[in-house]
Amino acid sequence: MPDTPASTPSQGRSDYESGVQLEDGMELRVWLRLLTCTNLLDNEVRTRLKLTADTTLPRFDILAQLERHDGPMSMGELSKRLMVSNGNVTGLVDRLAGEGMVIRTPSPDDRRVQMVSLTPEGSKSFVKIAEDHRLWVSDMMAGLSADEMTTLYGLLARLKESIHDAERKNSLEAAE
Repeated sequence: MPDTPASTPSQGRSDYESGVQLEDGMELRVWLRLLTCTNLLDNEVRTRLKLTADTTLPRFDILAQLERHDGPMSMGELSKRLMVSNGNVTGLVDRLAGEGMVIRTPSPDDRRVQMVSLTPEGSKSFVKIAEDHRLWVSDMMAGLSADEMTTLYGLLARLKESIHDAERKNSLEAAE
């Protein structure tokens, strides 16, 4: 049975899809479904991080970026990768450094630039949290088969490219 607004699994719970009508158009309905799914995943991960690791998603994201990067990262690079302001990263890194999870050192090339890296304790802690995170996400996606996830992943890649195409078109039109 096709998924209509009346048959959404989140019936009874308010979300972005609440009040959507069939006549609203598939583009709007897909957008709102994506927002709803993103928020549901995000909220559940945030809740589980707090309950099991007494941490937050932004702190987890910083640790993840540092873990994936080969060597120390500048505060500016962290901000860029996380798509947040330098001020947000500075406060989070200050707290993580105070807990012994990360260490800051001046850049050898420019002493005004602070480089951040995981401490051994931070790396050990992140590995445990990341494994829990992987299991949570897997659990939340267990209702989809491997083929369905592969198909969804491909469709989302096409959507991402479509969005980039629209951005480029809009930028060109705005420049004229």
